[in-house]
Amino acid sequence: MRSSVVLTCCRARCVREAVSLPFVVVKLIFFTSTGWEAWGLEHRPVIPEGMPVLVDDDLRFEDGPTSRPSVAVNRWLQELPASGAPAARTWEAYARALKAWMEFVAERGVAVFDDRERLRGVLSMYAQYRFAGPLEARFAPATWNLHVGVVAAFYRWAAAEGHAAAEPFSYATARRIVQDVVRETARNLAKVRAPRRHVTVKHLEPDFARLFVLALEGLGPDGCPDPAFRGRDPGRNTAMARLVLASGLRRQEFSYLLVHEIPPLPAAPTVVPVPLPVAAATAKGRKQRTTWVSYDALAAVHRYIGLERALTADCAPWRPGTGGPLVVTNADWHGGTINGRRVAWSRLGPAERLRLVDPRGGSLLLALRGDGGPFLDWATVFRRAANRIRARFEPRFPHAYPHRLRHSFAMATLEQLVAGYYQQAAALVADTGDNPAMALYLTKADPLVVLRDLLGHSSVTTTEMYLRRLDTARVFRAAYERAGQRIGIDPAVLAEVDAEFLDDLDLGEGNR
Repeated sequence: MRSSVVLTCCRARCVREAVSLPFVVVKLIFFTSTGWEAWGLEHRPVIPEGMPVLVDDDLRFEDGPTSRPSVAVNRWLQELPASGAPAARTWEAYARALKAWMEFVAERGVAVFDDRERLRGVLSMYAQYRFAGPLEARFAPATWNLHVGVVAAFYRWAAAEGHAAAEPFSYATARRIVQDVVRETARNLAKVRAPRRHVTVKHLEPDFARLFVLALEGLGPDGCPDPAFRGRDPGRNTAMARLVLASGLRRQEFSYLLVHEIPPLPAAPTVVPVPLPVAAATAKGRKQRTTWVSYDALAAVHRYIGLERALTADCAPWRPGTGGPLVVTNADWHGGTINGRRVAWSRLGPAERLRLVDPRGGSLLLALRGDGGPFLDWATVFRRAANRIRARFEPRFPHAYPHRLRHSFAMATLEQLVAGYYQQAAALVADTGDNPAMALYLTKADPLVVLRDLLGHSSVTTTEMYLRRLDTARVFRAAYERAGQRIGIDPAVLAEVDAEFLDDLDLGEGNR
C-alpha cells in the first residue's frame, strides 16, 4: 500500500505525546477502517482494527524513493498479532517503546538503521538518559528491560527482512543442561539485573488487600468510617475490587463486564468458588475461559447491583454518543435481543458493549457513573485509594494498578491450592452432591493446572514463569523452581509472561 494511502487510512484518534526531546516528535495514531469505502480503495485495508501506527512529525513516509524507518516499524507492528502478541494493549506498549527510541536517536542525529558503532554509542546515551537523566524520563530496571526487549525484537526482525545491517545490542551465550540435554541461551547484555523478588512488590498480601478494600469503602484499618474520606461510589468501587481480587480478571475483562454476565448468587453460602465465564471478545488474545469468584465477593457484587446500581440506572438519562444506542430487551445470563435479533454476550466486544442500553435507563455495563453511563477509569480510582492509604495509614503500601489485583488473586489462590484448602472444600461439596463437576476438578487437577485455567495462560510453563516473576518464597518457590528447570522454555512462553507484566506498566504509569 502506498504511503499516502496508509496515512489516509489511519483516520483515528491522534495521540500527540508530550516528550522531553524538543523538535523531534513521532506521532502515535490508532487505525480504524470506519468509512474506508470513501478512500478510493477496492478492498478494506488489511490492517487490524486499533493497530498503532507511527508517523513522523512532517507526516511523510518517504524521502524520495527511500522509505523511512517508520514504514518498517509499522510493518513489524502489523505482524504482531500473528507473532504471539494478539492483544491490543501489547501492540500499544510495543509501539510506545519504539516511539521513544526513534525520537531519542533522531534527536542525536543517528538513523534508526545506522551502522553498529553509531547505534552502540546512542544506546549507551539512551541507557544513561533512562537511568540518570531527568526524573520524569527515568526507568525502573524492569521497565528498561521490557523496552530493551521490544527494541531488540524489532531489530532482529529488521535484520531478517533486510532493513537493518546492524543492531545496537550484544549478547552473551551460555549453556545449561535441561533434562540431560545441553541447551544454548542468549542474554542481551543491555538488560540490567532487577531487584530480587522479595524487594519488588508485585501483589497485595492478604492484610494489604483487606486494607485496600476498606479504603475504597471509606473505612479505616479498624473498619470504622474514615472522617477524611471524600470519595464517591464506595459500593461500586468496593464491589469491583473484591470481584477482581477473587477472580483474577484483567482490566479490560472486568471494565466491560455486563451486569447480566454476573452469575446468580447461590441460595446458601458455599466454600467452593462459583464459576465465572469470561467472554472471548473481551479476554486478552480472545481466549475464552472460565475463572471463579468466591461467594463473599459475589455477594458484594449482588448488593451493589440491587442497591447502588439500581438507583443509578433507574430512568438514567445517559445515551452513548458514538454509534448510537443498542437497546437490549429480554436480557438474561446468556444474551439479549438487540434490534429484534438474539445476540450472545460472548460475541460482543468492548465497542459494542459501550453502546448497550437498558430500556429502563442506563448502560448495561456492571459499573456505572452517576448519570448511568459506563465507568471505566479504574486506574484512577485504585491509585487514589492507594495514595490515601500511604498518606494516612500505611506508608509502605504499594501502588495499586488494576493488574496488581490480578497478581494478588494468583498468589492467594495458589497458596490456597497448595495448602489443600480448595481440595478439602471440594470433598465436602462432593459429599453433599452440590456442584459435582467443580468438586471433581478441584480434587483431581494439579494446582498449577487449576491456576493456568483461571488466569487464561496457554500452558503450565507460562504459569510457572509468571509465578517466578512474583514473590513466591513463602509457599512454593523451591518446588516450582525445580519444576521450571525440568523443561525447556519456549520463546512464546517468555513473550506471554512479558505481556502479562507490560500491563503492570499501565502504558507509561509504571514508574510512578
